[in-house]
Amino acid sequence: MKYLGAHVSASGGVENAPRNAKEIGAKAFALFTKNQRQWHSAPLTKENISKFRQNCEELGFLPNHILPHDSYLINLGHPGADELAKSRAAFLDEMMRCQQLGLDRLNFHPGSHLKLVSEDVCLKTIAESINIALDKTQGVTAVIENTAGQGSNLGYRFEQIRAIIDHVEDKSRVGVCLDTCHTFTAGYDLRSPEGYSETFLSFDEIVGFKYLKGMHLNDSKKELASQVDRHDSIGKGFLGKEVFSRIMNDNRFDDIPLILETPDETLWKEEITMLYSFVK
Repeated sequence: MKYLGAHVSASGGVENAPRNAKEIGAKAFALFTKNQRQWHSAPLTKENISKFRQNCEELGFLPNHILPHDSYLINLGHPGADELAKSRAAFLDEMMRCQQLGLDRLNFHPGSHLKLVSEDVCLKTIAESINIALDKTQGVTAVIENTAGQGSNLGYRFEQIRAIIDHVEDKSRVGVCLDTCHTFTAGYDLRSPEGYSETFLSFDEIVGFKYLKGMHLNDSKKELASQVDRHDSIGKGFLGKEVFSRIMNDNRFDDIPLILETPDETLWKEEITMLYSFVK
C-alpha cells in the first residue's frame, strides 16, 4: 500500500502538522520539528509532545509514515571545525526532538565540502557526524536524502551514499530518502521504462532497497543532469506524469512515506488524489 502526503506546516506547534496533513487527504506527512531557518529553537514542551502523539494516533498516522526533515542550515560534512561542531549539535538536537515525539526517522541532506576538502574526506566526516548522533540517541534512523549535486553538495551519486553508509557503525539506524527531482537532475533518467528500471536496479545494487525509508515525489523545473535543485508540480516539469504512475504501481515503494515537496501547496490535495488514481 502507498502512503502519500506532503511536507506540511507545523506553524503554531508540531501538534498541528497531523491535522494539516489530514486536511489534504494525506496518509503520510513530513514536517520540520523546529524553525528550519534558525540554529536554535525553544525546546518542545510536554504539551507539544503529548498533543502531537495524540493527534497522530487519532488521525491514524504511524511513525513509519512520518518523515521529519532537519534544518537546511546543517552541514554534517563542513570542513571548518567550529562550523562542523555547530552543525553536529543542531543535528543531535533534531534527532532528540524526533525521539521525544516518538518518530523513528529523520531526513537530512548529507553535506557539502565547499571546495575546501576532498569528496572522500567530506563523506567520512558526514558518516562520523551520523555516528555521533546515533550514539547519543535511541530508536531514530538517520535518513540520507540524495541531492541534485548543486554547488558542492554530495550525495548525488548512489556511490556517494553507499560510501557514507559504509562508514556508519550502526547500519540498522541509517537509511535513504530518494527525491525524484534530485535523482533526475543528478543524471539518472527516470522518464523511459528502461531508464526507470536501470536507475532503481543501480540503486539496489549499489545502496540496497533495504535502506529506503522514504521518497520525495517532485517534478523538475530543470533538465536531466543539470545538477540544479528546482522542484515542479507533478506533471508540469521535465519528468512528466508517467514516472509517478510507475512509482505508484511499484511495490518496492510500499509502506514508506511518499512526500510531496512540490512548490504550489494549493495543489497538494489534487496531486495526492491524482497520484492515487494512477494505481492500477
